[in-house]
Amino acid sequence: MGLSTHVLDTMHGAPAVGMSVALYVTDGEQATLVKRFTLNADGRTDAPLYDNHTLKVGTYRLVFDVAAYFKSRGVVLPQPNFLDRVALDFGVAHTDQHYHVPLLVSPWAYSTYRGS
Repeated sequence: MGLSTHVLDTMHGAPAVGMSVALYVTDGEQATLVKRFTLNADGRTDAPLYDNHTLKVGTYRLVFDVAAYFKSRGVVLPQPNFLDRVALDFGVAHTDQHYHVPLLVSPWAYSTYRGS
């Protein structure tokens, strides 16, 4: 299946519908934008970010626009925001495997893991 992601809003106990996300390919400090997308009603993308034929060994970054999402839900955030954008850097070593990168997030905390 390649590479996929989803986001769960732990403050509201729901998928992060409408959150903006950007995917980058990284090489050291250099990051090249691959695509920007908005999460669907399940807090997921409509299709994999890469399938196993287009996914390459290397390093990647997903940047989740957390503060804008919570503001759109009516959450009053302190200024400056505690979390604005959450960037997750990760590596892909085996292109024949599925890399799923979920994010569980509130305005004050987040966690991630390699999902299945």
